[in-house]
Amino acid sequence: MTLGETIRINLGAVWARARVRVVASWREKSWVVGETIFPFLAMSAFVLVYRGLKAPPIYEAFVVLGGAMIAYWNNVLWSMASQFFWEKEQGQLQLYLITPVSRMSILLGMALGGIAMTTSRAVVILAGGVLLFHVPLPLDRALPAFGLFLLTLGAVYSLGMILSSLFLLWGREAWYTATLFQEPIHLVSGFYFPVRALGSVAAGFAALLPITLGLDGIRQILYGEAAHGLLPLVWIPPIQVALLGIFVFLAQRALATMENLSKREGRLTLRGG
Repeated sequence: MTLGETIRINLGAVWARARVRVVASWREKSWVVGETIFPFLAMSAFVLVYRGLKAPPIYEAFVVLGGAMIAYWNNVLWSMASQFFWEKEQGQLQLYLITPVSRMSILLGMALGGIAMTTSRAVVILAGGVLLFHVPLPLDRALPAFGLFLLTLGAVYSLGMILSSLFLLWGREAWYTATLFQEPIHLVSGFYFPVRALGSVAAGFAALLPITLGLDGIRQILYGEAAHGLLPLVWIPPIQVALLGIFVFLAQRALATMENLSKREGRLTLRGG
């Protein structure tokens, strides 16, 4: 197979996996409600708490931005990280293992499709928060914030690539693991408050998560010192780039381990394992 054919086949795999996730996300209406309305209600509750306490309006903006980012983390957990496990349960994982494409192409397609699918939900949450609660959103700083946002998504979904292999190896524990990773990450990532409030030690560990640093940096870009940033803003993009590279490397290693298990033991293609 020539290099051109290899590239074409892998790009086709990326497109196929991305497209099916976007189409499926709008086909199931209950998903739209669960991924948009419910997070918006949770975000609204925190906004009203801050408003009831007469906190500065900027804290309401923190909540709205965090509510939009939660949609991406939930997508990483329940759609990205758990996908190989669900494919195994449906008896389709072996198709991924025998197809003549890079498994990283499949994961990349899953990530791009998940980002496209989730962005529509995040935009609704963000727009609803801005329009309904009139939170301040300085649009003149939107471009650099958007750049850091894209870098953050790359690192977050690279982490999801690692988790997809780990959840598969953990078998039925994947469901409980996804649940375990949901609410605690909502807390330590500072979705609803400046992460510095956790204290230096806890916040330092939380900074290992790219979504924590990304959200902290976006708030600093938009609101400056009032964002109570965890790290200096100039440090955050290089750290995110480093995390992106590390997570992609670890994702490749995790995939290789998964494939070796499938060849040596054959248990990854059996349902209920």
